[in-house]
Amino acid sequence: MNDQIISPKCGWAVALFTRALGWLECIPYTFLAIPLRLAMATVFWNSAMTKLASWDTAIALFTDEYRVPILPPELAAYLAVSIELTTPILLVLGLATRPAAAVMLGMTAIIEVFVYPQAWPTHIQWAAMLLVLLARGPGKLSIDWLIRQRMLGNGR
Repeated sequence: MNDQIISPKCGWAVALFTRALGWLECIPYTFLAIPLRLAMATVFWNSAMTKLASWDTAIALFTDEYRVPILPPELAAYLAVSIELTTPILLVLGLATRPAAAVMLGMTAIIEVFVYPQAWPTHIQWAAMLLVLLARGPGKLSIDWLIRQRMLGNGR
């Protein structure tokens, strides 16, 4: 039936496309997880560095612009910087990747809902990357994978 739909003139293009899809589908998840981990680590790390460059400005932002509900601005700033300093390191190492991704996803949701709702195109990209890491983990090039292998008795 495909022979009737696809003209012989396009056969080479279909074969090339099919071969390319096969190659793409063979890429190990580990190699896909690395840029996800590094991208999200960079976003959060850079945010921490900006806050630490001028702590007074950071507190002013949390007081005047961010206005996270319930939390006092100083506490919100300390919590944000603590998350932005620790979770990127965990992602880069591939250590506690799923909990780190969950915390980052929670922080992203708070930023989206309470601080910058108009930035949803960026936040949905962050959420997509974090959801993949949450669902699939860091891949084999990670401390998490080494720990799991050791715990399962496969790390010999």
